[in-house]
Amino acid sequence: MVHPVAVAGFLVAILPLIATPGASLALLVQYVTDGGRRRALPVVLGTVTGLYVHAALAAAGLSALVMHSSVAFTVVRLIGAVYLIGLGVWTWRTATPAPRRRPRRRTDSVYVQALLANVLNPKAASIYLTLTPQFLAPDHPLGGQILTLATAHALLITLWLTAWTFLVLRATRVLRTPRFKRAATRATSAVLIALGVRSAVT
Repeated sequence: MVHPVAVAGFLVAILPLIATPGASLALLVQYVTDGGRRRALPVVLGTVTGLYVHAALAAAGLSALVMHSSVAFTVVRLIGAVYLIGLGVWTWRTATPAPRRRPRRRTDSVYVQALLANVLNPKAASIYLTLTPQFLAPDHPLGGQILTLATAHALLITLWLTAWTFLVLRATRVLRTPRFKRAATRATSAVLIALGVRSAVT
């Protein structure tokens, strides 16, 4: 069992990383702007699932193998970069002209996009390899401790994305026009492409 003080310290340590705009927030803004608050749920669920994937890999030691092998880490980083850039290009192409209606996206596809955006993000994996060891008690089972920290992480990012959902909803009620939606979609695609390029070159 992780001490509550350690959990609080872990949350304080990851808060700046959560607050930094990333792929999850970009997807959230796009889908909530396009389809309302119901579209936020698959984005949040996909992101949270990705966190648990990283936590499970860290507990199994698989992420450590990737992080300690420069070749493996580079492969994962480049796959994530290509995915983000491809998702950004696809998102840009969905910004159709105002008179045309965009087809509704399936909820499961939104979930998968959010999941892959998180799983293929080496920065998310590094959290469980560089930060979590500082808050673990080596004389207790590590799996349960990592699960506790991952759950705290999931709750915090859920609160963060939920808060953004309400902010976006308030904005779209005022600016719910085809031009605004198109601009928001293209802004989202630009963010995704920028994140992918940054991941590829760093």
